[in-house]
Amino acid sequence: MKFHVTTFGCQMNANDSDWLARALESRGWEQADEESARVFIVNTCSVREKPEQKVYSVLGRLERHLRRDPGAFAAVGGCVAQQVGAGFFERFPFVRLVFGTDAVALAPDALERLTAEPEARLALLDFLPHFSEREEPEPRPGATGPAQAFVNIMQGCDNFCAYCIVPYVRGRQKSRRPGAVLMDCRTLVDRGAREITLLGQNVNSFGLDSGGEGVSFAELLRRVAAIPGLERLRFTTSHPKALAPDVIRAFGELENLCPSLHLPLQSGSDAVLRRMGRRYDRARYLDLVERLREARPGLALTTDLIVGFPGETDEDFGRTLEVMGMVGFENSFSFKYSDRPGVAAARMEPKVSEEVASARLDHLQNLQNTLTKDCLENCVGSETVVLIEGPSRKQDGGEPFWRGRDPAGRTVNVAHGGEADLSGKMIPVRLVEAKKHSLIGEKAGAPW
Repeated sequence: MKFHVTTFGCQMNANDSDWLARALESRGWEQADEESARVFIVNTCSVREKPEQKVYSVLGRLERHLRRDPGAFAAVGGCVAQQVGAGFFERFPFVRLVFGTDAVALAPDALERLTAEPEARLALLDFLPHFSEREEPEPRPGATGPAQAFVNIMQGCDNFCAYCIVPYVRGRQKSRRPGAVLMDCRTLVDRGAREITLLGQNVNSFGLDSGGEGVSFAELLRRVAAIPGLERLRFTTSHPKALAPDVIRAFGELENLCPSLHLPLQSGSDAVLRRMGRRYDRARYLDLVERLREARPGLALTTDLIVGFPGETDEDFGRTLEVMGMVGFENSFSFKYSDRPGVAAARMEPKVSEEVASARLDHLQNLQNTLTKDCLENCVGSETVVLIEGPSRKQDGGEPFWRGRDPAGRTVNVAHGGEADLSGKMIPVRLVEAKKHSLIGEKAGAPW
């Protein structure tokens, strides 16, 4: 059976889609493009309104394709599936499976059942009391695993920030058993992974529920970092309120813990942070930044920012710009606030007009472009090690490039230098030029 996966949203969704694709391939299914696929899986995000609307647009496009093949069907998973549920069956008759955020592990069996029972429909929407474990699929014969791998360590969130729909569509926090996390990490390293990223809605809260068996996030980091052969370790996402001193110390003590951290700020205004229910203030955030950079000089920080939150004034917005400049974020994911169903902020007034929010977002992103440019230019002339991900789209006079990332997560394009496949290789590089969102490097040391 040929299948096609479309993914919206966060890295956790991307990881779920990747696991699901590999699980189906291990059963003999084949990934295909939209033209030749017969089963379409749409993994969805409802954190903001725009990705949710894109899901309906994709399904509308698929409907025209599926009319030509009566045996083909679609499955919808992820956050919008959890939110809308069986309502997809009424709106899109060709949707035969809806699976929520806790049911990814059940989806391969469900899809195989649906191919055998053409009239059946299934809705897998219950939140499970514990982390939903799933086996790491065996790679295809002769294949090695990816050099960069992702491991979920928890599901759900207990924070209930005023703007956020995550606790309603991903459920309450459930930490994974530490032994299972370590087993997955060891398996991935044995199959060729050189870098692992630990994933969760708020990884700093790992172990605060019964699922973590009393192991703190800092202790989990140390256990994973000690796996022989693991050269790089990352994690995302962190909530500033739960960033513990022993996690900060780990940046200075664990050599393979990468010098980069995504630490969502959301707003630089204490008044807005209080309304958001973030449970930290500007001073606390800046203190964390100072301690992180004391522990690991040169640590690269990225963040999330929301503009136009209900009641945000020009002064509030100015405070956000102030903190951006003080921290010098290397990059940020920035969005206009949008009401999500059921969250506290949907009832808050006054709303910020679309026109004002758009102007603020443009201003913020222009500032971020300047900060990013400064950060990248400061790297020029230094040497680093790049983990090559694959061929780059960049061309320079016909000479191809490889694309990879340095330890801080910056994108680096390196001149090809030969015909050998460099994917998954660690290449010493001298950084010679800064572009808008990336760096250009040349191989350091011995010639190609």
